[in-house]
Amino acid sequence: MNNTIILSLFLLVSVPVSLTGQNTDTSRLTILFAGDIMGHDSQIEAAFYPDSGVYDYQVCFEYLKPIISKADIALGNLEVTFAGPPYKGYPRFSSPDELSTALDDAGFDILINANNHALDRGRDGLERTLSLLEKDGMIFTGSFKSKEDRDLCYPLLVEKNNILLAILNYTYGTNELKTTPPNIVNYIDTAVIRKDIRKALAGNPDFIIACLHWGREYEREAHETQKDLARWLFNEGVRVIIGSHPHVIQPVEIIYPETNSTDFQLVAYSLGNFISNQRERYRDGGIIFELELIKTEKTNIAGYSYLPVWVHKPRINGKTHFRLIPANMPVEDNESVNLTEEDLEKFEQFKEDTRAHLKNITEYTFYPDIQSQ
Repeated sequence: MNNTIILSLFLLVSVPVSLTGQNTDTSRLTILFAGDIMGHDSQIEAAFYPDSGVYDYQVCFEYLKPIISKADIALGNLEVTFAGPPYKGYPRFSSPDELSTALDDAGFDILINANNHALDRGRDGLERTLSLLEKDGMIFTGSFKSKEDRDLCYPLLVEKNNILLAILNYTYGTNELKTTPPNIVNYIDTAVIRKDIRKALAGNPDFIIACLHWGREYEREAHETQKDLARWLFNEGVRVIIGSHPHVIQPVEIIYPETNSTDFQLVAYSLGNFISNQRERYRDGGIIFELELIKTEKTNIAGYSYLPVWVHKPRINGKTHFRLIPANMPVEDNESVNLTEEDLEKFEQFKEDTRAHLKNITEYTFYPDIQSQ
């Protein structure tokens, strides 16, 4: 992980997490959000190396590591459990622990896991997942071992560059699986969310972000229930909403609550898949969304952009790999990327579809030099 974690006690609300890094600007903060981190059977198989008997996911994120690590805070939606063997994909996910290690190495700081797969392996799976993330030094929120843990650590308060964030995370459900006491998974319940927001406000955060697992799978437009909930959250004090679950990219909407105001609220209804084995059109990738905040008298959005990211499945030396390719990476003359003509056609189609769907949003185009990392 690209930051050192320091915990300190905050008596009135939850325990804040302070992230320290090399950025010395105490008035600006860049936050990167990634979509659904999946673990299908073929991904597990691709990560396994029979000769050594180990799992390794590092290759999946190598092209994105320069971008993820560059952000002050990087957050992803963990849609698997780390419940231990037997490892399995859909419908009851349990991925090897090495996926957590690779996400950490890629530069992720925070993983949210209030989603419909949080309880795939029951109480043991949920608790082992949280214990592993804690062991790996990862910050996480959305599900908890107990009410005491939730009271202490939720809402998640994160401070960096002199900006204090409150991060909320909720899911529409958990595939009809029920939590086993004392475990807690955050469900979308406006009465509970209102209390959580008031608790967050007691800590005087500079900015409130809500990450919601919502909507209808594979629908490219936001449903009215998403829009209604978004407006309710904005009225309660949330400034930015980041969505997941549909496994396809949905629009980004900018809302000005007051006429002639320069202040606005932002909702990215769904970032789509970050990494998965879903290969159908619109589902074979997603976006990472970058948000820049600036703090003067108050904290506002200074900028935002998106980057399409496509899931490539090359075969190298007879073995299938999963590798994320950002749209801003030059690939035409890059033999190491190993794109076939069919791959390149699908990659171009994915970029074209994404850009047409998000034509009102600026695309992130600069690609850092991997060799300098």
